[in-house]
Parts: sequence; C-alpha cells; structure tokens
Amino acid sequence: MAKKNQNPHLNPETFRDALASVRDDGKRNWVYPKKVKGFFHRYRTYLSWILLAILFAGPFIKLDGRPYMLFNIFERKFIIFGAVFWPQDTHLLIFLLLILFVFVILFTVVFGRVWCGWACPQTLFMEMVFRKMEYLIEGDANQQRALNEGPWTTEKIWKKGLKFSIFAIFSLIIGHLVMAYLIGVDQVREIVTQPPSANMAGFLGLTAFSGVFLFVFAWFREQACIVVCPYGRLQGVLLDNNSINVMYDYVRGEPRGPIRKNFLENPPKGDCVDCGLCVQVCPTGIDIRNGTQMECVNCTACIDACDEVMLKVERPTGLIRYASENSVKEGHQKLFTGRVKGYSLVLAVLVAGFIALIATRDELAGTITRFPGMTFQEREGGRVSNLYNITLINKTFEPQRVDIQAMADGMEVEIVGSKEWILEPQTKFEGRFFLVRRQAEVTVPQEKVTLSLSSEGKGFDEIETNFMAPVGVPKQ
Repeated sequence: MAKKNQNPHLNPETFRDALASVRDDGKRNWVYPKKVKGFFHRYRTYLSWILLAILFAGPFIKLDGRPYMLFNIFERKFIIFGAVFWPQDTHLLIFLLLILFVFVILFTVVFGRVWCGWACPQTLFMEMVFRKMEYLIEGDANQQRALNEGPWTTEKIWKKGLKFSIFAIFSLIIGHLVMAYLIGVDQVREIVTQPPSANMAGFLGLTAFSGVFLFVFAWFREQACIVVCPYGRLQGVLLDNNSINVMYDYVRGEPRGPIRKNFLENPPKGDCVDCGLCVQVCPTGIDIRNGTQMECVNCTACIDACDEVMLKVERPTGLIRYASENSVKEGHQKLFTGRVKGYSLVLAVLVAGFIALIATRDELAGTITRFPGMTFQEREGGRVSNLYNITLINKTFEPQRVDIQAMADGMEVEIVGSKEWILEPQTKFEGRFFLVRRQAEVTVPQEKVTLSLSSEGKGFDEIETNFMAPVGVPKQ
C-alpha cells in the first residue's frame, strides 16, 4: 500500500511521474521550506559567508591596475587569475573549459551534487541571502503559507512591500556585481555616476541583469535548479552506485512508522519515524526517502532535520547522510573505481596540455587586414599605395615597441598617425599603415606580400597579405 504523504507527487510509486513543484492541474505548487538548523547548515552558513565575500571582492581585486578576474564577452577579453586571454588565445580558453568540464564530471562521479548545495551562486543567494530575509520578515514556512493564502490586510501589504523592496535592492547589487565581472568595476562606476542618457547601453544592461535576478529569487526560485540548470539532468549519466550523495539509509530506516507507546511491534519497525521533516525542510519539495532524484541539490537540510529527530527519539544519527547506494546496501564504499581512474587520466592529460600551451604561447600577436571598401590609391611620382588595419596585442607585463617591415623589394611602410607603435602592458592596439611602391614595379594586379613584425629587434610574427595595383606605367 502506498504511503500517505503531504504531497501526492511524493508517493514512492509515482514520484518520478511529475515534479514536486507542479500540481496535477499544471499550476505552480509553491514550496515553503521549513527553517532548518543543525551541524551541516551551520557550516554551510560559514562557508557561504566566505564565498560571498570572495564573490563580491572579486571585481575590486587588481594586479598592476588590471582586474584579477574579468569576463568581457563584449570585447572578447578575459582575465583569469591575472592572466589575460584574447581572441587569439581561443584554443587556450577551449582547453580551460575542457579542464573545467572534465573536473565537474569527475567531481560529480565521486561526490554527486556537493557543488550545488555548498558553492553554487544560485544556492548561496537563494538560501543564504533571500531565504533568510524572507524568514526574518514573513516568518517560518507555516506563517508564510498563511500570509500568502490570507486576504490583503495592512500587515500583508506591509510585509510583502518590505520584502519586495529588500529583494529589489539585493537584486540591484547582484546585477551591478555581474556587470563588474563583465566590463570592469571602473566602467560600472562610470555608468552609475552618469545620467542614463550618457551610457544607455550600460544602463539597460544593469537594469536587465537586476530584473532577471529579482525574477529568479523572488518568483522562479527552485525552478532554476529543477527546470533550467542542465547539471541536475546530467546526474542520470554521471552518477553510479559508488557516487556519494545525500542518501536515505533504507536498510536501517524501513519499514518506517511512528513510535507508539505501550505497543509491541511485530515485526519491529525501522528507525524512520515517518515524521516528514525531511520533506518539509527541502527547498525543492522532494522526499529524499524515495532515492536519488534530479531535483536534489545536496543541500543537507534533510540530514540536519533527521539527525535532530533521531536524537530526540534516542536513535543513532545518520539515517540520512552522505553515502553511496553501495555503502547503504552492502556496507562498504569504493571511491577509486574504473570510471574515476579514466576521468582522472583525461584530466591530467588536459592539465598538462594546458600548462604546455601557456608556457609556449606568443607574448605578442598581430593581425593585418585590408581597409574595407578601398582598393588602391595613386600618388605623385608614379607611386601607388594600399591602406591596411593592424591589431596588436601585448600579453606581457612590460611596454613593447613594435616595428613592421615589408619583405618585398622596393616596398615601403608608412605608419598613419605616428612614427612608431608603443603597446602598453596587457593591452590591445589598433592602427593603420600604408604599403607604398612604384607602379612601374607592379607586375601582377594582386601581389602576395609578407610583412614581418618585430619587437626590440626580435621577430615575433610574419603575416601574408595582398597588395593591389594596376599593372603598367602610371599616367602622367
């Protein structure tokens, strides 16, 4: 017989047929998690303070005047731990993403979704910032439910207005934080201190980010983890019976049932007293006793709630704990499996390859393109020229002077605007130059020309381009 639950979707026979946060009629089943306390919640709180401090301090940390972390997707410039990556370093970024992806796979295979419960920014902000503000203003789960279902009284208007205002302020702060990681804290400061009309794109970006975060944390909430985030859906592929997750010890807990005084149990029941607290504290509304589920973010709230009950009924704690399916069923844990060895080997190879690429990457790089919309220009003295754009990137921490020379006989280089190019450390420079030669020396209408780039007398690149000019003696 199916066990009676508070939520019909938590029936052990049907719980995988629908989401706990969606009702039978398709409408939202709002989750009201009960306030939790205990060993794991305490240390999750301490860790969240540290991680949030690092997250908010990140944009303000600078090395030699440049950000320590920057993810400028608009200018395709990334600074990771002080190292600058430009579009020419795309292969390095791909390697870095592969390393991150394999590491996430390896970590998940061994430790499940520990990241989601302990370090994911969505969980940190939702559970450790917005949820705590909600508890402070509206009270615990039952009080929140009663307030939402009740009429619009003065108390409800005041509490809802206060909560929305605080949520909006925190969302604005987070929106500005994200923009600081994207464009830099100095640019965000300029946008904030100037009227919107002075930088409409930046103002709209800040508004959009803040609005998205307000929507996520005030309404969308756990749906971001259940519906949007692909990481939870990868569990079915990545996890196996040796992966450590938040697990219910069904061997010890079943058959579950409440404790009754003066009643001789035959057969004796398991340690689970069927109090339902593990369901009431879950931020995604699931019943961990039904086994590993996509919606579980390993937040440990059910562990703390269950341990508190076990202490009260004088039974051993750990009925819900970090464990694997095999450790629950067979009583032993094996971490270093064949899959773990394979992923570890792939990760080691990728890390070694990344280190080798970093060690051998060019410190200076350049690209040359013809100026768009122009072919050639006729000059006095029977000469002809072509105009080019040049982009130079200095990946070093010292200023660099770059020289350019045409490898073709009789061809001269004229730099537009200055006599030489000086590149500041860790910067990108864009300039223009002419290639000039006598028209009488032109033998083909489109000539291949090799340009040599050097710095301090040491060549660092050779680029091939086209020089276009009419063949023959110029008109007098």
